Amino acid sequence: MTRIGAIACGLLLWMAMAAGAHPLAPALFEVRELGDGEVGVRWKRSLLSPSGVDLLPELPAHCTPSGEPRGERDATSSTLVWRARCPGTGLAGETLLVRGLEGSGIDVLVRVVLSDGRVVRAVLSDGAATTRIPERAEPLSVVGDYTALGVEHILSGPDHLLFVLALLLLVRGRRRLVWTVTAFTVGHSITLSLAVLGFVRFPSGLIEVAIAASIFVLAVELTRPEGAGLRSRPWILAGGFGLLHGLGFAGALSQAGLPAEEIPLSLFAFNVGIESGQLLFVFAVLALRFALQGALARVPGWLHRVPAYAIGSLAAYWCFERAALALGFS
Repeated sequence: MTRIGAIACGLLLWMAMAAGAHPLAPALFEVRELGDGEVGVRWKRSLLSPSGVDLLPELPAHCTPSGEPRGERDATSSTLVWRARCPGTGLAGETLLVRGLEGSGIDVLVRVVLSDGRVVRAVLSDGAATTRIPERAEPLSVVGDYTALGVEHILSGPDHLLFVLALLLLVRGRRRLVWTVTAFTVGHSITLSLAVLGFVRFPSGLIEVAIAASIFVLAVELTRPEGAGLRSRPWILAGGFGLLHGLGFAGALSQAGLPAEEIPLSLFAFNVGIESGQLLFVFAVLALRFALQGALARVPGWLHRVPAYAIGSLAAYWCFERAALALGFS
């Protein structure tokens, strides 16, 4: 921990600024053809989204609302449901738009169910606020969209990055680090796949609390003497908690699911994005450690414990905040 302590303090300051929750909080824009020119629309926003961001989904210009929208709300999201008339030959070839994405930091998962049963999906973000509805999802588009979503999910998630940072502080030695990061990767890849494919289901609010608790456990381990407790086998912690974090990663896909024609490809692409973003973060921390190793060697001894207590305090805050949200308190 002596080599990375000062770096960790700087990163913790950045993470504290985003301490509210996972900032990605993707929205869902779902449009379903119902027949006779009528479509059903569902617009779902996470309650964890940044405040002050006003997103507005828009159907093609020839569509007109029919009836008042109906509002729904649960512990983690708010939803508007309404119907519209879209006369003509259908939605294929038309364009969907979400206004207000510029600078929001939020992705929108678009899901269109056509009357013939085909399902089209896309990911909208800052700089790409529109999507044209094709006949089917193109494989290259699926790979690009879901890889980018995976990278953004991990790099914009202070909770996941804080867990990885804590692992870097916990582990000494290159071989142990490789085994530990690999165990975390294997763990979250397993549960990510199982959750997205519908084999396992857990309440998302409970998972978010458990993820914060996993970071707190790592912080406690950082205060133990070298070789004590699970510090001697960090890959056990990484693999076990990786299973938990995989359920959290699945939350970025659960609202919209996967393209029916490209399920294995899109799941693989999203996982590749997660791993790519994770490795970028690990390499960045290690590069900073190497560049500053001379200065870090002169850091006072008392400062070496600061990262552990800072991580534990931030994780405890997340635990209480997310528990309150899961219980319906806001």
